[in-house]
Amino acid sequence: MLSKNFKRVIYILIILIIPLQLFSQNRTVGLFLNDTANTYKGYTLMAPNKYTSTYLINNEGRLVHKWSNSAYSPGNSAYLLPNGHLLRTCKVAGSLAGGEGGRVEEYSWNDTLLWTFDYNTNMYISHHDIKYLPNGNVLILAIEKKTIAQTMASGFDTSKFLPEVFTNGYLLPDYIIEVQPTYPTGGTIVWQWHVWDHLIQDFDSTKLNYGVVANHPELIDADGAGDHLKSFWNHLNAINYNAALDQIIVSCRSNSEIWIIDHSTTTTEAAGHSGGRYGKGGDLLYRWGNPICYKMGTASNRMLYQQHDAEWVDPGLSGAGNMMVFNNGIGRNYSSSDQFAPPVDSLGFYYRAPGTAFGPTSLVWTYTATPPVSFFSATISGSQRLPNGNTLITSGVNGIFFEVTTSGQIVWKYVNPVINTGPLYYNDSIPSDPQNTGTYGNYVFKVHRYAPTYPGLIGKDLTPGNLIELYHTGVEGENNQIPSKFTLYQNYPNPFNPVTNIKYDLPKSSFVKLTIFDISGREIETLVNEKQNQGTYRINWNASNYPSGIYFCRISTDTQSETSKMILIK
Repeated sequence: MLSKNFKRVIYILIILIIPLQLFSQNRTVGLFLNDTANTYKGYTLMAPNKYTSTYLINNEGRLVHKWSNSAYSPGNSAYLLPNGHLLRTCKVAGSLAGGEGGRVEEYSWNDTLLWTFDYNTNMYISHHDIKYLPNGNVLILAIEKKTIAQTMASGFDTSKFLPEVFTNGYLLPDYIIEVQPTYPTGGTIVWQWHVWDHLIQDFDSTKLNYGVVANHPELIDADGAGDHLKSFWNHLNAINYNAALDQIIVSCRSNSEIWIIDHSTTTTEAAGHSGGRYGKGGDLLYRWGNPICYKMGTASNRMLYQQHDAEWVDPGLSGAGNMMVFNNGIGRNYSSSDQFAPPVDSLGFYYRAPGTAFGPTSLVWTYTATPPVSFFSATISGSQRLPNGNTLITSGVNGIFFEVTTSGQIVWKYVNPVINTGPLYYNDSIPSDPQNTGTYGNYVFKVHRYAPTYPGLIGKDLTPGNLIELYHTGVEGENNQIPSKFTLYQNYPNPFNPVTNIKYDLPKSSFVKLTIFDISGREIETLVNEKQNQGTYRINWNASNYPSGIYFCRISTDTQSETSKMILIK
């Protein structure tokens, strides 16, 4: 027979699980799961792509800080700096065939605009991602316009151009600038690196950059991955920096590769093939993900599928020195968060056996769903290794953020409740984004969780505020039928967390007071205190500010009163 203690455990589990299942049937946005025993407690920065506000939330989904003075939606990333300032990209009007961005802003903790850097003309535009450097400078991704004539002179096979390239009249290769801010506006470009300076092609021996591609993996083949080429050619979508090695990592979506370059070079050296700490100038030190791009493999050797968010695992974390990447999975139809160990020595030099592709050929760790196709975010998205060894994953296209353990168990899940018009109600349907097929209106480029000890949070007011999603706090009439008697129904769901619905019938017009009491009999909240016509009414009670326990709902009219018991379990 089962012991009394075992029966008690089973009972508690049922009480904990059933209300979450009942409530999740109604909820569409906000917090779905917070396994406090296994999640990493921190503060998550979220910049909804269709809205101008940036939010910092705790693990309970409560707002602890908000920046709302920008006039621009993000284009696409945003970061909390070590001084507590917000550094965010902005999406200005217009773009160059996919380069969404054009502006960088810095705000104080109190939402005062401190710095702006506009970088957009009809010849170039900043886009996607930025990286704040230890010296206070900012690395910025950008694209520049190259005419059809310039591409032909450089050895491109223009028969592989998509029609849009000829319609637009240009190709848009990527480059990187390092900007030293000039407050309150502008800055000085103190370093730059261009894809265009490191090309190779084996199409036309009479043109520039001709050579044997397989002999030069440090150069970028004009053919890309061998597919048809679009105007937004390389489509770099992430940039990160390793201070110890003085190296930059970028994610090249069009090639399904990550590239590493030397940041120790001068701008002149970065345009050439020698110089710098590693002696290669601006040539690639390392590349990984799709060796067909330098003719060292086949489709069977491919590891990445139009990935995003390539970054090093920070020192002190599990897998420090490894690389993390969100592998979107275009072409295989499922996404994963991948960790791999590059073949690098302590000095930052990468090893490759002659005549072979860069390794590794296997992953250190990966997360996929069961079945894999149930998790597929075709664009944007990200992965972050957390101090407790877990990984925070952004499924960007549907605005879902979740934390997984090393074994793949989901211990925290949150759905962005903000669309282009602002926050949704907790049970609203999430609209599709009409401008991006397969993407929802609450999409997010990526989120980042900051530790409570992060320097930018020390001394800041992090008092939990309201939930971002909205709740119906007013009383709603249900229909035109006249009830036959006065009734207070049992709240639903019950037990609940943190919102429950209270329904009652009024057979005649009366003054109504509906009050919530805690277990000690203390009145904690009044939901209704007014005269109402006869009818059936519903009202939601949001108990987010109260601890788990037993509560009582009491409704009183001119002549009658009733009380019901409610159980809040968090």
